Amino acid sequence: MRARAALVAVVLVLCLPAASDAQCPGCLHAGAASVDLRVLPGAPLAGYGSVARRLLPPDVLGRHPHAFWFKPHAGTLDPLGARALVLDDGTTRLTWVAVDLIAVDRAFTREVERRLLAAGLPRSTLIISASHTHSGPGAFIDSALVGLVAADRADAPVRDALIGSIVDAVRRAERARGPARVSALSVNAPAVTVSRLGQPLDPEITILKFVSATGAPVALVWNFAIHATMLGPRNLELSGDVTGAASRTLERDLGVPVLFVNGAVGDVSPRRHGRPALAEVGSALAAAVRAGWNAAPAGWPASLAVRTARVELPPPALSLRNCIADWIPGALRLPLARALPGDAELVAAAVGDTVWVTIPGELQTRLGLEVKRGVRPAWARAFVAGVSNDYLGYFLAAADYDRVAYVACASLYGPEGGARLSRAAGDLLAALRGGGAGR
Repeated sequence: MRARAALVAVVLVLCLPAASDAQCPGCLHAGAASVDLRVLPGAPLAGYGSVARRLLPPDVLGRHPHAFWFKPHAGTLDPLGARALVLDDGTTRLTWVAVDLIAVDRAFTREVERRLLAAGLPRSTLIISASHTHSGPGAFIDSALVGLVAADRADAPVRDALIGSIVDAVRRAERARGPARVSALSVNAPAVTVSRLGQPLDPEITILKFVSATGAPVALVWNFAIHATMLGPRNLELSGDVTGAASRTLERDLGVPVLFVNGAVGDVSPRRHGRPALAEVGSALAAAVRAGWNAAPAGWPASLAVRTARVELPPPALSLRNCIADWIPGALRLPLARALPGDAELVAAAVGDTVWVTIPGELQTRLGLEVKRGVRPAWARAFVAGVSNDYLGYFLAAADYDRVAYVACASLYGPEGGARLSRAAGDLLAALRGGGAGR
């Protein structure tokens, strides 16, 4: 009798996925998970090159195990997270990770891909979207230039711990995968940002809502353009900053993993700063997203479409004029071809009636708006997934490049880099037309 009961139980378990699929014909499969990001004690913070964060002198005597240019972090203000969403419609597969880091580089993304395959997970298109918090860990980006400026030199144990957390999140998301419906909605954000260039902002928050075949919540993705710099350089505690605060509030209230994906954030700063303001703004953003989640329909079956492209960029160089003073001839540029790649990799995806495209850095708002508008009305919603899969600095429109300003100084691919990248992003999204099943 016991053997027979065990056999019946096994048969029932094996039949559950098929029964679930029958309840939701045409549904893609989705699974999500959220884990705390493991940061080693003594790891430095990344994001600010300010003296307030630097070790003076640098740690040439080896006093700190993981820091050289910058001070080790001093505890945790709020836990950092790695959130993973796995999507699969039977023919196309996407793994999307949102992580509380300043950025990731191409080598980091490639190593995560390698570790996921080594862990036995199926091959998948990977997107790693950094929240761009300036109070996350450093010492994991394989670039001497970025390390010197804002992230400290790469440290293998710090990097391994972060990658391990991401792999853990993806494995948990894979185990949670099941038939799911998707819906999307856009809402206006509260007035919590300002433009660094005195230009119009993009107030749109785009929300992707995933629920199971039975209507149970699975995951929330929200996209908005804001610099996670409400905590300044004097803060030495680990923090997801304002977007981390909003996501954790949403996870507590909704009981699902919440992936924040930054937008075209190049010229966008928070309107307020400091810890009290961070709590208030985080709550306001969470309330806006939660209202969108509640207003979104129950969802519908949808397929998934993904395309990738490699874009050749102008030769990278540092403009001394843009960085120092307008009397310096514009032709005085410091070549950076040995430090930065000559191309960019983009990933575009569509699910339901919504599309998005990755940007390996910080795109100016006006360029992000051009990308979004360019695919309508073919798609109901479009958004830019900024600071994703690589980091190549800022990308400005040509009309805004020739100025003495930090955003222009950090635009390392010249006046044409932004237009070339945004055109390629729009073309890639246009190529998805007809590739994703709408409602």
